[in-house]
Amino acid sequence: MAVKAVSKEPITHPVLRRMVERLRLLLALNHASALMHWDLETYMPPSGVSDRAIALSEITALMHRITRSDWLREMIEEAKRDIESMNVYERGLLRVVEREVKIASALPEELVRKEALVTSKAVKAWEEAKRRDDYSIFKPYLGEIVEIAREKAEKLGYEDHPYDALLDLYEEGLRTRDVERMFSVIVPETLRILEAVERRGFYPRSHPLEDEAYEKERVRRLARRLLDLLGWPWSRGRLDESAHPFTIDLGINDVRITVRYEGRDPKRFIYSLMHEYGHALYELQQDPALAYTPLRGGVSLGVHESQSRFWENIVGRSPWFIPRLRSLASEELPMLAVEPIELYRYVNTVRPSLIRVDADEVTYNLHIYLRFELEKKLVEGSISVNELPEAWDELMEKLLGIRPRSPAEGVLQDIHWSQGSIGYFPTYTLGNVIAAMIWRSLGGPRAEKLRKTDLKGLREWLRERIHRWGKTFPPKGLIKKALGSEPSPEALVEYLEWKYVKLPETGELEEALAS
Repeated sequence: MAVKAVSKEPITHPVLRRMVERLRLLLALNHASALMHWDLETYMPPSGVSDRAIALSEITALMHRITRSDWLREMIEEAKRDIESMNVYERGLLRVVEREVKIASALPEELVRKEALVTSKAVKAWEEAKRRDDYSIFKPYLGEIVEIAREKAEKLGYEDHPYDALLDLYEEGLRTRDVERMFSVIVPETLRILEAVERRGFYPRSHPLEDEAYEKERVRRLARRLLDLLGWPWSRGRLDESAHPFTIDLGINDVRITVRYEGRDPKRFIYSLMHEYGHALYELQQDPALAYTPLRGGVSLGVHESQSRFWENIVGRSPWFIPRLRSLASEELPMLAVEPIELYRYVNTVRPSLIRVDADEVTYNLHIYLRFELEKKLVEGSISVNELPEAWDELMEKLLGIRPRSPAEGVLQDIHWSQGSIGYFPTYTLGNVIAAMIWRSLGGPRAEKLRKTDLKGLREWLRERIHRWGKTFPPKGLIKKALGSEPSPEALVEYLEWKYVKLPETGELEEALAS
């Protein structure tokens, strides 16, 4: 998967070229930090956490110091005087760096250092708490993390709600009122579609293949073959294992993904792998001319999540992909050599469930709404970390009709809070919204690239519209440029209604599965 440079010299303005040169140290430190985080969650021995926490804290503090330096602010002001003559890349660079400087200048170094130290330890505390099913192990760390988040919000400033400041860290320009508006459409429409799915009965609540065990060595081979099918460039990427699947990029030519092999229900690892592949592809397909500049990387978490959810669900769980998956997977996992219609029903079960990462397309956003509501309340102080497990269980029961039996099934299931990622979760639903907009832009139910399983064509379409630009445009601007409008939840409702309500009642499903 070689990616040609679209722009040989994206940055020609003399001040900005000097800025990029002086920021190479910051990019190098970020590279080192990313590698250390990857090692922390994959191969580092457990007892190394204290030393790693200190090292990451010091590197984070040094990066923060560089970002808020006087020379960088002075260069920004000098460059802004000439903004009218700049090209789109140069304006994007100026926007990105000025934004980072503004954030760093608002946050005292001691707070940044403290967050890095606490979260490095909190990740391991969360892993132990989840393994032992004991919230009390993680609770004191979460209490510190919430206090840090509140302090960050106050330092950064906000319009209507302190949660605004935290959202903006992950999705430039996103506000609490935007998320509330999004969920005001998605939540009731989800419940309506879920009721229709359950009434019709085509998509099962469970499937016998969910109880099937598998040999880990065989699925490791399958994972590599599946990545081969998707066009994975092994010279530029790795596949490893971790407690919580993730993707991390160290540069355009070094992107790493992890998965978790649980020993049963093979669809879990298959779609976790396709999810992380979507994240990785975004990084791999950026214009090489942006390498070693602040423009390299995904523009936001919402746009990033749209890529992972597109490949996981809209491609991977489509009826047109199922025959290829069946042919590939059944060689290593004979239990998947069932009729295509059964394999399709298996990978598209629909039921209210406890675990977000295993949730189906229909109910997934209810899990995100739950986390959004709880995060918002934690930040504003209307609930405490002591009250959080009960608040989680009650809202889960209200939304999905089921109640966690233990903290591991409820409040401890996600790694994000241990990493300090408060404000992150709404980007998952935003990603689903954008993924559905991509589906609609491709042609919706008549999308030829999906119907023909044209994986190379899909990669090229996404590269040209979204991936190659990196951070050149702000998130809303990029989506409007690529897809014709800013993010809107109606496309997601349209997609879910088509697939889960209308498609089973047509002959098109059988035709697709027979292809």
